[in-house]
Amino acid sequence: MVPLNWAFMYAKTNPRAGHLSPRQKRVFAITTVLVVVLFGGLAAWGVTAHDSYGPSANGCVNVTVPNSTGGATLHYCGPQARSFCQASFASQDEVSRRARPECARAGLSPSAGPAAATATAS
Repeated sequence: MVPLNWAFMYAKTNPRAGHLSPRQKRVFAITTVLVVVLFGGLAAWGVTAHDSYGPSANGCVNVTVPNSTGGATLHYCGPQARSFCQASFASQDEVSRRARPECARAGLSPSAGPAAATATAS
């Protein structure tokens, strides 16, 4: 016949089973505090860290588009930004529709013309 409670039987054969020494308790407490502090620091960094690109302005364009990993940032400055914005105002795809307001913020809308784009870049 098999006993119903193996843990009970093990505890009877090993009286120290399930009890932690003061040293083990201290190690677990220190480890727990370190893990909580680490995750708290990572959370604080994630909340306070800013985007390295910033908003579209001064002839640079930043567009966030849907991607397989959640989102991708398209970043262009100077002649690449002008070319990207010209193509986005000429196309009707999803990326172009998302890029148009950012191009306008950067001063690269088609109504601004090349003179306004060079004035905002300097």
